[in-house]
Amino acid sequence: MLLETERLIITEFTPDMAQAVHENSLDKDNRRFVPDEVFETVEEAAETIDFLMSRYGGSEGPFVYPVLTKDGSNIGYVQAVPLGDGVWEVGYHIGAAYTKKGYATEAVRAFLPVIMKNIGIDKMAGVCLADNIASRKVMEKCGFVKEFEGIGDYQGEKRNICRYCYSLG
Repeated sequence: MLLETERLIITEFTPDMAQAVHENSLDKDNRRFVPDEVFETVEEAAETIDFLMSRYGGSEGPFVYPVLTKDGSNIGYVQAVPLGDGVWEVGYHIGAAYTKKGYATEAVRAFLPVIMKNIGIDKMAGVCLADNIASRKVMEKCGFVKEFEGIGDYQGEKRNICRYCYSLG
């Protein structure tokens, strides 16, 4: 995958990205909202990158792609993760040093139609904690429709969540 927007490049992981992935994962919002995506060491990040790179040629996913600025700075990622029964969920994270600049919205808007075509789906789920206002705004700006807000499963726990759906066309 290689997508370019006005300010961003969405590409495939390479092993030399481990340091940036590690650093981007450590911010407080990532720890709060997606603690399973925090890499405490560069080695943990490198192992995960190796796994994610191995998924690119298949059809099972997850499909995770780094988001870079045009100057090559690794600022986060976008992803499509299978939930089962043909349902896929979008995910994204932009490191704290790069937030509040519209990068997540720009990346998700570019990513959705391409990954959905590649996977062969016409709907994409989005789930976040209800108090993750930034994530909710990204999904809403990208055309997701909120289908549920209330107590639901979130990373193995009952939490107050919002469930969204995006449809092509």
